Amino acid sequence: MDKFSHLDENGRARMVDVSKKKETDRLAIATAKVFLNEKTYTMVQNSEIEKGDVLTVAKVAGIMAAKNTANMIPMCHPINLTSIEIDFVMDDKTHTIEIRTSAKLNAKTGVEMEALTGASVAALTIYDMCKAVQKDIEIGEIKLLRKTGGKSGDYKNESYIG
Repeated sequence: MDKFSHLDENGRARMVDVSKKKETDRLAIATAKVFLNEKTYTMVQNSEIEKGDVLTVAKVAGIMAAKNTANMIPMCHPINLTSIEIDFVMDDKTHTIEIRTSAKLNAKTGVEMEALTGASVAALTIYDMCKAVQKDIEIGEIKLLRKTGGKSGDYKNESYIG
């Protein structure tokens, strides 16, 4: 059985020492989904939400969150991201907004948490901006879709097409 890398020999939490790891190009792609009703979904599409342009604000919030992940998640290393991209996939049939966040860097540690944090905060921002119109908004399906680079190698979620 594998051990948790964030626990020392006594089972106490610690930040992993990455000083001896090789720097490699790393990429992580994560997703989150926001489930809206038809009225709210249409209002987002038509920029009719009173607080402003929902998707632009959510994109900026997601980027800011990804850049600040180490300040929110205690064992994450502060890293120098080289790219954060956030895209929205609108599903007119299910009134769902899928958030896709891609994070890149060349470093000794990965960017999965940054991609996941960016997607999560973008979803929370959509919720915040739309909650006056709809009280039963749901956020779900937050997951890592793909990662490349590093000692543990590449990973691709079976649901990821790309």
